[in-house]
Amino acid sequence: MTRTEELENLIDKNHGYLITSQAVQKGFTKPFIYKYIREHQMEKAAHGIYNLEEVWQDELFILQTRNQKIIYSDETALYLHRLTDREYSKICFTVPGGYNVSHMKNVNKEVRYVQKDVYELGACMVESISGNQIKAYDMERCICDLVKYRNSYEVQTFQTAMKEYMRHSKKNLSRLVGYAKKLGMRDEVMKYVMV
Repeated sequence: MTRTEELENLIDKNHGYLITSQAVQKGFTKPFIYKYIREHQMEKAAHGIYNLEEVWQDELFILQTRNQKIIYSDETALYLHRLTDREYSKICFTVPGGYNVSHMKNVNKEVRYVQKDVYELGACMVESISGNQIKAYDMERCICDLVKYRNSYEVQTFQTAMKEYMRHSKKNLSRLVGYAKKLGMRDEVMKYVMV
């Protein structure tokens, strides 16, 4: 297999994206990478991230690739889990307290800061709309956050998400109660979920 074929395999694995830092870690030189980018007329999606012309840019994948600490949450995660049919108006994500997001000035975002001990609670990999793997909170963490921040959601979004979760074949009520205990809101969650 030639070096070009190896690089193309890496791009295929990333659904049409070339992430220069990954390519360098795999032993490709920067001149080789940039020559490939020019010859194949790849589009620059963000600093260090290029995509093939025929690939629709996946804003969630690109943002998370550039900012590894973010975990998609709130309306964005509800949408990714199909717990709401309304597409998110802002990209919602959670970061550990103290994480600086000021470098993301051009992103229509809603940031939630949480304590480090609960930051990873419920984090999982999900498929973005474009088929890329991204990190988001699982359905149970989404429901806990939905109840905790219910005043910041539209009534319709809240009701739809709760109904869809309760109908979902993969819901895990024991996990939901476990998360609610860890987040100190078991009684609140129990008001909305009949267990």
